[in-house]
Amino acid sequence: MNTALGIIGYPIGHSMSPVFQQAALDDCGVDARYVAYQVPPDEVGEFVNGLRQPGIMGINVTVPHKEAVVPFLDEIDDWATEAGAVNTIVNREGRLTGHNTDGYGFLRALREGAGFEPRGRRTLILGAGGAARGVVLALARDGVGELTIANRTVERAESLASLARGRNITAGAVPLSGGMLKEAASTAELIVNCTSIGMTHGPGENETPLAGQDIPPTALVYDLVYNPLETRLLLEAAEAGAKTLGGIEMLVYQGAASFEMWLSRPAPVPVMLEAATRAMQSRQ
Repeated sequence: MNTALGIIGYPIGHSMSPVFQQAALDDCGVDARYVAYQVPPDEVGEFVNGLRQPGIMGINVTVPHKEAVVPFLDEIDDWATEAGAVNTIVNREGRLTGHNTDGYGFLRALREGAGFEPRGRRTLILGAGGAARGVVLALARDGVGELTIANRTVERAESLASLARGRNITAGAVPLSGGMLKEAASTAELIVNCTSIGMTHGPGENETPLAGQDIPPTALVYDLVYNPLETRLLLEAAEAGAKTLGGIEMLVYQGAASFEMWLSRPAPVPVMLEAATRAMQSRQ
C-alpha cells in the first residue's frame, strides 16, 4: 500500500465517502486505501498531526470536526476561511492545507446535475445552519439574484442574510412556516433545503420543510439530504411539476474535488456517482 486517504468524524459509520472514494481510486488504478476513522473530539489534534507522515495524502473531515481541525493546520484556503470550516486536508511533504469543497460541490452539482445557472436567479434557502452558510457563500460568489433565507429561528436567518448583503446580494429572512415562507416560495426559481428535515432516522424523517402545494412548477428544488435518495420534499416537488435534484450529487462532487486535490488528476465522477447511488439504494 503506497498511499493512504480517509475521512474523520464522530460518529462516522454513516459516511458514504469510503464507498465512492475507494471506487474512484480503484478505477484509476491508484494503490491506496480510503478508510473511515472515528475520532473523538479530544483526539482530533493528535490525529491531524499524524497526517504529516510520508505516505498519507490527506483526509476528508465531517461533523463535528470541520471547525476543530483548523488550529492544527498550516494554512487554509479562501473557501474554508469564508465558510469557517474545513472538509478536506491535503498533506504536501508534511505541510497541511485545509480546504472546503462543499461550495464547489454544490455549484457543480447544480450546473452539471440539473443544468441550472444560479446567476441572477431568485432563490429560497431553507435552513440557516452550517450547510446553509456554505450554500449562501457559494451562491453569493456566483452572483445569485434575490435571496430569501427561511429558518425556525428568524434571527439566525437574518444573520445569514446579513452575510449575503455584505457581498452585495439582496437578501432577507422569513420564518420556516406561514405566509411569508409561502410568498417567498411562490416566486423562487431555486429552492434549496439545507435542513435535516426528511432525513432517514432524523427527527423530521418522512416530513418536508415545504409543502408541494407551495412549490411553483417553474422552480428547481434542490434537497441536500441524500438519505433517502428521494425525500418527501423531492417527491412533492415532482408532483407539483418542478424539477428536482437530490443531495447525492453534491456529496459526490465535493468528494471529487477532494480527490483531485490529493491526486492532481481528474476524478472519475460517473464511477463515484454510480457507486454512491448503488450503496444508498442497498441501504433503503
